[in-house]
Amino acid sequence: MRAVRVDEFGGPEVLVTRELPDPEPGPGEVLVEVGAANVIYLDTLIRSGAAQGHFPQAPPYVPGGSVVGRVTSVGPGSDPAWTGTRVLTRTDDGGYADRVTVPAEGLLRVPEELRPLDALALMVDGATAMMLERAARFGPDAWVLVLAATGGAGSLVVQLARLAGARVIGAARGAEKLALARSLGAEEAVDYSQPGWLDRVRGITGGAGAAVVIDGAGGELGSASFGAVADGGRFLSYGTAGGSFAEVDTAEAERRGITAMGLNEMQARPGTDRGDLTRLALEEARAGHLRPHVGLILPLERAAEAHAALEGRRVPGKVLLVP
Repeated sequence: MRAVRVDEFGGPEVLVTRELPDPEPGPGEVLVEVGAANVIYLDTLIRSGAAQGHFPQAPPYVPGGSVVGRVTSVGPGSDPAWTGTRVLTRTDDGGYADRVTVPAEGLLRVPEELRPLDALALMVDGATAMMLERAARFGPDAWVLVLAATGGAGSLVVQLARLAGARVIGAARGAEKLALARSLGAEEAVDYSQPGWLDRVRGITGGAGAAVVIDGAGGELGSASFGAVADGGRFLSYGTAGGSFAEVDTAEAERRGITAMGLNEMQARPGTDRGDLTRLALEEARAGHLRPHVGLILPLERAAEAHAALEGRRVPGKVLLVP
């Protein structure tokens, strides 16, 4: 089968398509014919070697943590009824491939009402968005600032906040992404690549700041956005596109009564099982409440282009690879 492999850390060019042996499902596993593989920003950090402190993945390896496809065979002890079923699944062996073997216990059926690619777009980012919604406690008419508002998770958070009746400010880079943020439900949109963007946020909120700031950018942008939180508000940071998680002055947060949570703190809260959260996101999409935005679909052998597009901040929404 074909698979994209990383033989050494480096730029997107180290993603090379190889011919690898066909996998065989072992006990409790199934074989999935991949219809599409998810590409997330974390994949680019791991590939470059920048995530070694958090994700000690060593070359050679096949990237990719989730796929959508059909079960073509089952291993010993797995229910043969899975054969032919269209499923979503996470994979530890790498999803940038024609076929993967995965534990049967982790399979999720793709709802008939959803396109397989839309369902895959919710596999990782849908769970993250639902986790953020629970931690944010969006309130009617409250201002919510979403950084990276057109990313995979951010675009879903914008919609969830609007469903709760919140007034959303979508922060992104460039006219195309700002237009998308508005189409997803943002009442206001600001370009955080422009000077004075935080002043504009404060002006929109009447000087008080946002009741909730959702930081999907991290780095300097994420750290700066802490200044846009209203006294007594909430600051939730999950993104590392800026090269690191946002830094928060804990003494300042305590003085102003701000609840600040990073990814680890949110994941440690009750009710944050990612499988359950993904099911919730799929239900919201099936009910028509969530609309994932797939911004780029490329064939498997163009994985390097997919990574370059993500690193260059050129793609609004999800990036997927199709074998």
